[in-house]
Amino acid sequence: MVKSLVDSPQISPTPSRKLWMAAIKLPMYSVAIVPIATGTAVAYRDTGAINWAVFTIFLGAAVVILVWENLCNDVFDAETGIDINKAHSVVNLTGKKNLVFAIANICLLLGISGVLAISWLQQDAVVVSLVALCCVLGYMYQGPPFRLGYQGWGEILCFFAFGPLGVSAAYYSQTQSWSIGSLAAAVVVGIITSLILFCSHFNQVEDDLAAGKRSPVVRLGTKRASQLLPWVCAVIYAVTIAAIALQFFPVWTAIVLISLPIAWKLCTFIGDHHEQSEMLLNCRFIAVALHFVVGSCLSVSLIF
Repeated sequence: MVKSLVDSPQISPTPSRKLWMAAIKLPMYSVAIVPIATGTAVAYRDTGAINWAVFTIFLGAAVVILVWENLCNDVFDAETGIDINKAHSVVNLTGKKNLVFAIANICLLLGISGVLAISWLQQDAVVVSLVALCCVLGYMYQGPPFRLGYQGWGEILCFFAFGPLGVSAAYYSQTQSWSIGSLAAAVVVGIITSLILFCSHFNQVEDDLAAGKRSPVVRLGTKRASQLLPWVCAVIYAVTIAAIALQFFPVWTAIVLISLPIAWKLCTFIGDHHEQSEMLLNCRFIAVALHFVVGSCLSVSLIF
């Protein structure tokens, strides 16, 4: 195992408050909220009702499970040394890898307990099974011996965990059934979630290479990866428009198009600075903003 790097001289002396805010990553928790909100919104469109107790429990469970995943990511990355220059790693900030890992597992236990409660109330194991599969994919992304994220599979795992599996679990928790509409929404949510992970690689190419991590940006190179971004964004809007045309989404879902300026900013900013890692440190937050706006517009349009 690689020793905790909290005292490494390569970590810049940024004020601790800013480091902790970066480590907590509050805006990133829209990643947990949007699949649950979207699946529930599709269920409301289909049934005209929402079980608010189930929704609240599921939402809380999704958030603490994401805390587990984020903390485990810091723990496992500390073991490979890839976070040597990541001052806002929770492991680097605390120097207590075992404690961070213990807290992460407590969060996982709480999250699974919440989903188990839903399955127990409904006498149906489908929801907890789907969420358990999401957790397995999350572990395979970062945990030994798999570390599939190091082989460039992270975006695909992210797509399925937060898209088809996450949205479908939320939909099923409300309806105990399936729908093509929820799968269409899941594709949109899965792509915009994977886009956040994809964009996060641009500022850490050198560290990824040093640790042997073959992210898609490393494999493609920053220029080709940046040229791929507009096509990925185009797929998000194409799927949305197709779903409207096929009446899986109401015409009001076209309000998703108000996110186009954010998508444009994301693509042009990364395209202009793809080789300047110091400029791209926060580009993932533009992707988070795109994720939040698209997810919110999708959910709101399905309800109203």
